[in-house]
Amino acid sequence: MQEKPTTVAAYAAGASLAAVALFYVFGPNYTIDGDESNDSNRKKSIVGLSNLANDCFINSVLQALAGLGDLRVYLIHELHRRELDGPEIYHTLPSEDGLSPARSDKLRELQQGITTRALKEMLDRLNERPIYKKTISARDFIQALEYAFRTRISRNQQDAQEFLQIVLERLCDEYHAGARARQRALGTMGAAGSSSAGEEGSAQESSSEVEVRIDDGSANGLPAIIDTKLKEIDQESGFPFEGKMESQIECQFCHYQYKPNQTAFVNLTLQVPQKSSTTLNSCFDGLLKTEYIEDFRCDRCRLQHAVEAKTTELARARIQGDRDRLDQEISRLREALETDPEAELEGIVFPPSETAPKRRIARHMRITAFPKVIAIHLSRSIFDQSSSSKNAAKVSFPERLPLGSILSQKWYKLLAIVCHKGSHHSGHYESFRRNHIYPPFSTPEVFSSYAQSRTASQSPSAAPSPRIVPRSSPDVEGDASISRAGSSTSLSGASATQLTPPQPRPTTSGSRRSFQSTTSRSSKQALSPVSGSNSPTTDQGRWSPAAPRPSHSIPRPSQDTPTVSSRLRRRRKPNDRWWRISDEKIKECKTSDVLGMQREVYLLFYELEKPDASPTMGR
Repeated sequence: MQEKPTTVAAYAAGASLAAVALFYVFGPNYTIDGDESNDSNRKKSIVGLSNLANDCFINSVLQALAGLGDLRVYLIHELHRRELDGPEIYHTLPSEDGLSPARSDKLRELQQGITTRALKEMLDRLNERPIYKKTISARDFIQALEYAFRTRISRNQQDAQEFLQIVLERLCDEYHAGARARQRALGTMGAAGSSSAGEEGSAQESSSEVEVRIDDGSANGLPAIIDTKLKEIDQESGFPFEGKMESQIECQFCHYQYKPNQTAFVNLTLQVPQKSSTTLNSCFDGLLKTEYIEDFRCDRCRLQHAVEAKTTELARARIQGDRDRLDQEISRLREALETDPEAELEGIVFPPSETAPKRRIARHMRITAFPKVIAIHLSRSIFDQSSSSKNAAKVSFPERLPLGSILSQKWYKLLAIVCHKGSHHSGHYESFRRNHIYPPFSTPEVFSSYAQSRTASQSPSAAPSPRIVPRSSPDVEGDASISRAGSSTSLSGASATQLTPPQPRPTTSGSRRSFQSTTSRSSKQALSPVSGSNSPTTDQGRWSPAAPRPSHSIPRPSQDTPTVSSRLRRRRKPNDRWWRISDEKIKECKTSDVLGMQREVYLLFYELEKPDASPTMGR
């Protein structure tokens, strides 16, 4: 077992490594994902999955998961944390004698995170940059999943939601098993540290901070104080799909509210109503709205009924022993009414349950812990007594989904969907995946400003730049003469065609905002492109040295090549780019195409927007 300072130093060093890993994972390749790729012949696409044995339900789910950034961040952190801790922590089982060999093996595999590692490798292959194979196979991940459950996955028209449920529940179980293993290791380390600190008389100091040495090349290292709140790591970053839902019952007669019952979920199942069209918010209302139930036996009303019955029996009792017993039972019942009506009362004979009153209750459902990624399943199954069919109702879903109350409202952004075409017993699954770019980790235009600075500007300023040097400087005359000579159309002893006009002042990417306005202002000027060999050229045309002030003029774009402004207008935002994936067939589509899949939509994947996200983004 590693010592406490060593483990803290490992976590501190691992934070930087994780940041580097995030950059390489989410930093898109410039020649593939960038909007300004110089290689126009290279096709921009993503990796597809082969379908060998009715694997469309697997392929569609994996492609949707590959587009979820929070899931990929979780996989990186979880596996990186396991590597830092060492395998001995996750091989150690709790000291329980009642564990059977099969149970021990299952628990050890959960702690080792076999499915978590297999899914990360699968998603890394799907997000590979640059792309070396257009189509890969999900066989490795399927084998890992079959090994985890000790069974074979059937290929006979399986349900994509069932496959997603199995994968997410397995990942959640592996996360909690690994968290419990880390807590046991930290508890052992904390107990050892407390005992040693108690012997030294510094238990209070060692409980919060520890001094470590960072290797900076020196002999003793760089001293640093690091907070040792390692137990909060698992609470800060949990499984991104895991949320909590709370249900509460309230009696409409006595208005007693039962204790809330909390349940965890990894995906939400919404029932689609049997109508021609509906909305996703209406489906959420069917899950979260107040439900009224008749003929319910309230515990508090039952206790009150028992008190009334015991009181009537006490008035009729003539034996002192019966009167004492009834007095004791009535006092216990009244105490239970005041403290906890749901508690079990032993030794008290209640009246027959048939005589207990039946009440009308209200059942409230709400989400108490919102997950980072919410997976929504639209249940379209209609079951009759002898058959089943598919509900083909239109379900309109928004690009930005609000959840929660008004005071604590959460906004989710649509990143992927899974659609199903066909009947209830057969069909085909395909997925839609957003090409979402995460600003903290991606640099889609990292070389754009550098590339512009290396070439002549295509949007020079219409007015000369102000001089920085004072007029009284002795170099002013020399600079002025050079400027006048460079902007002149002719010199003695040289022809105009042999002169090289001065290069225009290069501009940065910030000047793109004023390009169209500058072009419109200068479009009234008559500029004729020439074919001088010594004149500077751009993609749009050439500057004529016969112009009176070539450094302040803007060339007229050629008719054969598109202008920069037109390219800027046609440029599509990276967040608005969608991919339609059907196994190995991939093509680009629009957001309107995704939102138009109202009859076919089956699974929805929304990701929680960051607090600094714009409220109008994605509308």
